[in-house]
Amino acid sequence: MMTWESLDWEALDRLRAGFLSGTAIEGPYWKSRSDLEVYDLTYAERIGWKWDAVLRELRLRDFKLEPVNGRKLRALDWGCGSGVAGRRVIDAWGESTFERFSVFDHSSLAQDFARDRARIAFPHLKTDIWTEAENSEVIDVLIVSHVLNELSERVAGLLRAQMLRSRYILWVEPGTHGVSRQLQQWRDDFRPHFHVVAPCTHTAPCGLRAPGNEQHWCHHFAPAPSGVFSDRNWVKFGQRAGIDLRSLPYSFLVLAPLEGSMKQGANSRVIGRPQHFKPYARVLNCDAEGVCELNVTKRTTPALFKHLDKTRDPLLYTWSHDHQQVIQGHPYPEKSSSV
Repeated sequence: MMTWESLDWEALDRLRAGFLSGTAIEGPYWKSRSDLEVYDLTYAERIGWKWDAVLRELRLRDFKLEPVNGRKLRALDWGCGSGVAGRRVIDAWGESTFERFSVFDHSSLAQDFARDRARIAFPHLKTDIWTEAENSEVIDVLIVSHVLNELSERVAGLLRAQMLRSRYILWVEPGTHGVSRQLQQWRDDFRPHFHVVAPCTHTAPCGLRAPGNEQHWCHHFAPAPSGVFSDRNWVKFGQRAGIDLRSLPYSFLVLAPLEGSMKQGANSRVIGRPQHFKPYARVLNCDAEGVCELNVTKRTTPALFKHLDKTRDPLLYTWSHDHQQVIQGHPYPEKSSSV
């Protein structure tokens, strides 16, 4: 098991160079099992923090994975890498929720590593490697993480086919402009086939894809564990890798079966980070009517103004607005009386 003391910094530098150069699409970049161990301890753990934020939001939204005819669920971590995404999902709902967990990656090293780590984490769960021959089988929970900038046309076709044979899709990507806008396209492509659960508060076409919104993208920020900033190993990693440990931008998409009953919650979501000024905060608001900038003023809605400045929760709200100003509302889920 890799530790900070045995960390291979040169391997980390090589992996990061490959990620940044875009050569990942050319084929597997893992050279050894040690590469995966190094990655799993560092870069993958940061991806895990993004998944933690998404899964926490789904709990706040009272989202559930519904079984079929009482049977347990089958999950697939598609493009698994070291398998951090799949492990986070299985852990969130509990090992006993699932009857089978499969992993798939274009690297056999990654598949073996992800399968082995899952077997250690969940010793009572049947865990195996998925093959393309199984592409006709229905998957209950399809887990996809950080793959969009690595997909060839052929592999993208495989993913689209598997999505249509899946019931729930949980998908997390980097929060960059280009990748996020790709994910928005996938959202709208599959909107006729699924109920859009998150990040949206509506099932209408993505407002960010409307003319005039090309500069915007659907991204959010996950909080890092508080102890990270006082941990000398993580501080050294951030300095060596040139990473701001405080900044964890991500994009995500959660889809559910059309025939299921979904709880209605917030009507609005703030995209990105609010801009704070002394008398007001400016937000990019997304709701069923589209995307627009709104002002949340300290004078009109003081509690909302304060919440936007202090919260670490997802920026979900039930509010109403007149032109460019929020006039009343509350965070979702509501923890106190309307503000």
